[in-house]
Amino acid sequence: MSEAWNPEFSGQSPAFAPLHAAARELHGPAWPGCDDFNDLLAARVSPIVNAAGLPLQFVAQAPRAAAFEEGYEPRIFLRGEVQFRAHEWHDVFNALVWLTFPRIKAALNERQYRALERQHADGARNRGPAQDALTLLDESGVLVATSDPALGELLANHAWKDLFWHRRAEVAERMRFYLLGHGLAAKMLQPFTGVTGRGMPCVVPADFMALPLAAQLEHLDTQVAAQIGDPAREIAARELMPVPLLGIPGWCADNEQQRYYDNSAYFRPLPVPSIRAGRR
Repeated sequence: MSEAWNPEFSGQSPAFAPLHAAARELHGPAWPGCDDFNDLLAARVSPIVNAAGLPLQFVAQAPRAAAFEEGYEPRIFLRGEVQFRAHEWHDVFNALVWLTFPRIKAALNERQYRALERQHADGARNRGPAQDALTLLDESGVLVATSDPALGELLANHAWKDLFWHRRAEVAERMRFYLLGHGLAAKMLQPFTGVTGRGMPCVVPADFMALPLAAQLEHLDTQVAAQIGDPAREIAARELMPVPLLGIPGWCADNEQQRYYDNSAYFRPLPVPSIRAGRR
């Protein structure tokens, strides 16, 4: 058991806003389990399915399996079964992300499954860089939606103070951050200076920010799932930008002061590429 259950958690931080619609149904005093999340699945107008078209269901965590088909990702793809550990925030958030971004999660699972399938067929023991990037996005991902390319460039260049302080009003108008990684969401229950996500940039139309939250989530779920699901598109960790979550305006009371962004141990500058002298 990791921590005590708190049915009010989704209201304690704006970071959880995308998950709130699903989380508010978990209002009981006891930890939610597979049955609770399966009830939420059954209540949906549009069923959640995996990339193979199989209906999703949450099942109890099984012992580590020797057979390839019994692994975590294969079971999701081959049978639609998401293994769930009781009394674990990590797994609660994973289920909530499935309910919030079902197409993205299905696309991530299919890419992971295909990579594992190739690895298994080749007899390879080590994961490839694409698998590492997919896991990073699944565990620590943040969708960074913006209609202003200049703001996206500031984020990519680690211009934290310029972005989050000097252009704070523009960020509020033309930029949004959505937690995708369930491991990262669990960290935000007790946020600490240093908590950092990996941002996936999402270019959105100018009227996106005026949409209701549910419509924003639907738009991003469709757009990002198409990107991840494109087999011709490389998924690389270098594409995922660091996002210091407590620097996002409104996500931390301390960042209401300009000096908060002077902490270079947290708001790290863009690394300077090393220059190696050639041999003579």
